[in-house]
Amino acid sequence: MSSATQAANAWRVLFLLFLANLFNFFDRSIPAIIIEPLRHEWSLSDLQLGLVGTAFTIIYAIAGVPLGRMADTGSRRKIMGWGLMAWSGLTAVNGFVTGFWSFLLVRMGVGIGEASYAPAANSLIGDLFPASKRARAMGIFMLGLPLGLLLAFFTIGAMVEAFGSWRAPFFIAAVPGMILAIFMFFIREPQRGAAEVVQVAAVKVDRPVRKVLSIRTFWWLIVAGLCFNFATYACNSFMVPMLQRYFLLPLGQAAVATGIIVGVTGLFGLTIGGWFADKAHQKSPRGRLLMAAASMVIATVATAWALTLEAGEIALFVGIFSIGWLFSYNFYTCVYTSIQDVIEPRLRATAMALFFAGLYLLGGGLGPVVVGWLSDHFAHSAMYAAGAAEMNEAFKAVGLHDAMYLIPIAMLLTLLALLQAARHLPKDALAMRQSMAANAE
Repeated sequence: MSSATQAANAWRVLFLLFLANLFNFFDRSIPAIIIEPLRHEWSLSDLQLGLVGTAFTIIYAIAGVPLGRMADTGSRRKIMGWGLMAWSGLTAVNGFVTGFWSFLLVRMGVGIGEASYAPAANSLIGDLFPASKRARAMGIFMLGLPLGLLLAFFTIGAMVEAFGSWRAPFFIAAVPGMILAIFMFFIREPQRGAAEVVQVAAVKVDRPVRKVLSIRTFWWLIVAGLCFNFATYACNSFMVPMLQRYFLLPLGQAAVATGIIVGVTGLFGLTIGGWFADKAHQKSPRGRLLMAAASMVIATVATAWALTLEAGEIALFVGIFSIGWLFSYNFYTCVYTSIQDVIEPRLRATAMALFFAGLYLLGGGLGPVVVGWLSDHFAHSAMYAAGAAEMNEAFKAVGLHDAMYLIPIAMLLTLLALLQAARHLPKDALAMRQSMAANAE
């Protein structure tokens, strides 16, 4: 047995991984911000708009599993480098399309490129940092999410207005991603399991997917992630148009308000939350997951309360919803690191790929399309209730606003799944340590 060690280049590599994660979420956010220009140019329904996000996430989930296995057996730096180059290039292609279906197909291609990144990056972080520092490292890595969203929501609206076209952000976003991809190929990877207390021999694992899926804690974390991603993708996909329609904000202001809600909050949630998550883990093996569950209580109440406010109370809406979103960010630092507490190093990229498959296939994939469908349904119900013969923007505003109540409902279900995962974690963490010790002998 040896002591857990941190790689000498850990912080430098983490910074590079953080930058790539930032561009990952920046590129991913562009369609959500230009929804209204797309809707008017191609005469789209909210269901069709939701389908853009759903198609992306479904292909992301499907492609992630084989790419995750490749990251467990091959070069993680090459997988991340080629993936970043692919999704950045296809982001530029999105600016050339001339219709809804071609736009949808290219977004699916972007999804394949982005699917290569997260499993490999999470696996790499597990080998760069020992367990006692992983929540903080994961918090810094996941800062790419709110900063990417913040950068996107604060600049893309201005880009559209400056160039007079929704296509401009796609061309601009592709450039830094292509440059960053080159740096990925020069990462010096640590040995797998290098940061563990018990070092494991590089022995092939039989039936890796079955072994990962046999862990009860992991199952409940997938359920929690599914519900959480439903909420986050519903919010990220439709918050800008909801603010435009229901609160009557112009595109630029709606995008900035959304940036505050989903971006600024993450800067605090992931940095401070990562520190508290590590402290909670030191006190109890269940500490991180119990902290995540407590955070979901606040997230559920705050987001539900904000949605009850009237259309004239925009400042109060942004403030209260932001409080809920601030606490929701604890999901990432608490849950992602808890997965590594129950999954041995040789299987972590596979586990993260399966985890993301659940998150995106059934969570992120369903969130936008279900909210879009429900928005259309509620809009027609409002139209019929008013005795009107034609659909108008006022009915569409009511429909989308009411459909957003699915967000606090999904947060509540996340809370229940996290409590179940916390119940199983100590037993599964012990089983992992025993398995690693047996393999090391």
